[in-house]
Amino acid sequence: MRKDIHPEYKTITVHCACGETFESGSTSDEIKVEICSKCHPFYTGQRKNLDKGGRIDKFKKKYNL
Repeated sequence: MRKDIHPEYKTITVHCACGETFESGSTSDEIKVEICSKCHPFYTGQRKNLDKGGRIDKFKKKYNL
């Protein structure tokens, strides 16, 4: 690799909109994100499952099973 052409990789602080901060590695000075693992619905358990109920009944009704 050529010298002096690659950006410096350093430890930075990432700021979330919920107020959470954590450290990560990047070539930029600072990162601001809207959603992190502390406030994302998938990781917090507030995720709503969309139940596709009735699909089997609809199939059985359609084919008289």
